[in-house]
Order: sequence, then structure tokens, then C-alpha cells
Amino acid sequence: MTQLAAADTVASTRGAVTIDVAGLAKRFGDTRAVDGVTFEVRPGEVFAFLGPNGAGKSTTINMLCTLTRPTGGFARIDGYDVLTQPDEVRARIGLVFQEQTLDDQLTAEENLRFHAVLYGVARAERRARIERVLELVKLSARAKDLVSTFSGGMARRLEIARGMLHTPAVLFLDEPTIGLDPQTRALMWDDVATMRREEGVTVFLTTHYMDEAEIADRIAIIDHGRIVALDSPEALKAVIGADTVDLHTDDDDRALGRLRDAGYRAERVGEGVRIFTADGEGQVPRLLETVAGGVSSVHVHRPTLEDVFLHYTGREIRENDGEPTSSGWMRARRAARR
Repeated sequence: MTQLAAADTVASTRGAVTIDVAGLAKRFGDTRAVDGVTFEVRPGEVFAFLGPNGAGKSTTINMLCTLTRPTGGFARIDGYDVLTQPDEVRARIGLVFQEQTLDDQLTAEENLRFHAVLYGVARAERRARIERVLELVKLSARAKDLVSTFSGGMARRLEIARGMLHTPAVLFLDEPTIGLDPQTRALMWDDVATMRREEGVTVFLTTHYMDEAEIADRIAIIDHGRIVALDSPEALKAVIGADTVDLHTDDDDRALGRLRDAGYRAERVGEGVRIFTADGEGQVPRLLETVAGGVSSVHVHRPTLEDVFLHYTGREIRENDGEPTSSGWMRARRAARR
């Protein structure tokens, strides 16, 4: 999965910051689901919250989308305060929940038309806008089909089209690819890339998939309700340090001596030698020449987001679900009644 290049983004004219968050917090009784997070998201950026289930990702999105009231701090979307100006915020966001919220007894077009009415899309613009978003997610040929006939991936792409129908400033995607196969996930992200490029939308996604986070311009790693690191994927991985190259040889002591004499930082690791170097793959021929024979295997490892997560949290990404959540449909109905 490749990064959605910022150079392809249509620049927004709304200002320097689309999402502005400071000290945002949410408690459920004695549980601090979100514990004072602070960050900014720039116009046209793809920004990712990476963390395990229960880390505070969905709770943060709920607050930014006015579905849950913060217990501390503030947040502004496109210049509007989520607490004091919720209607203005809702008019400027699109949201794809973790759970499907389409009516599967309506067609794709009918689902979109219903959403257009709810969001006040002008009658004269509805048909063109519906055709446009269906084209963006490659579902034009299925416009008249019942959603009940759609695959899970097609339904997900239709939900993204629905989120884009009213031309939002920000598209929120809360764990949007859970349950989808890798091919469908890749297709969905292609659709998002097209929307970003052609519509200039800012994308805020939450995920616990490392490869998904890689597409973002910047990643905030969140654990136990706190942001523990925030930067571009490459900058985060650079914190971990150099590539490593592991060599298994017929005489590791001799290989270690030759490598150190040649100026490499190297050490013994079990039955082998580990070298720390920039551009590990590019260094392999020179390393083999330095060792001068007797190498039975070579393994190159580059720092990954998994390494970054382990570095900052001291644990592998968790799969258990500890974050208080409710169904997307019920959340939306509660928000609509406010």
C-alpha cells in the first residue's frame, strides 16, 4: 500500500489548520478513554491515529464529530467549535463508522438521495453529486441495485461515497476496512486517494493495521488515551535507527573482526553477526566482500511501524477491545436528536 502523496492533493483555501485539538479529554466514570490529546491536521492531509483497540481512537473521532461531548479541552473543525457550534461542524464533515449504517433495502442511489436531503444538498445539485460520488468509488453501474446485493467491500465504498456527498472539509474513517480482504482494502484506499486528489478533502482515519497507517502523511500513535508519538511514517521509523543486516557464517568471530576492522558497527547475536548500517540492502555486496566468504544466509531488516510502536509503548499492538463504543447508527440518532 503506497502513501497518498501530498503533492497530488488539491490545496484547501480554508486556512492553515482544518482540525485543531488541544487537551481533548473524555472520561467514562473512572476510565480515561482520552487523556488530554493535542494535535493539528492540515488542509488536504491524510492523518492517521494508529493504536490498538481500546486506545482511544474511536472516542476521539466521536468527540470531533460531535457524537460525544468532551470532558476537557477543546476541538475545532474547519474553524468551528465542536461543543458550541455542533451544527456547523456536522455540515463540514463526512463520517464512515466502524459498523455499516446503510439501509440494505434501498438502492445505492436511494441511500445517497436520502443522505442528500438530510444534509441539505440543493435539489438542483443532487443528481450530479450522486453520479459524481458513485463514479469516484466505481459503483456507477450498481446505482439501481439494492444494497442487500452488495459485497462487504462494495457497501464500504458506498458509505465512503455517502460521506463525500455533501462535499465535506474532512472525511472521518473509523477503522474503515475491518473485515475486508486485502484486495478490497487496497481498492478502497485507491478510491480514497482519488477523492483526496480530485475533491481536496482532508482525511482523518483510525486504524490498528500498520500497512494502512503507512498511507498517511502523518501518524499519531495513541495508547491508553495518550498520543505517544506524532510524525511522518519515515520520520517515526528513523527514530528507531539504522537498518540491520544479519549474517550467518562458518566463523562468526572472524567475520565480526573483519567487519569491525572495516569500520562497521557490528555485534554477535546468537549464531550470527548483526551489522547496523544505513541502506542495508545496498550494503550487502560490500559486507559479503568484507567478510570474504563462508556466509550461509543474509537477512536485512528495516525499521517498521511495528518497531516504532514497540519502541514507544513497550508492547505489540493489542487486538482486544477495551474502548467504550456504541453502534454507529445509535450514535448518529443521538446526535441528530440534539
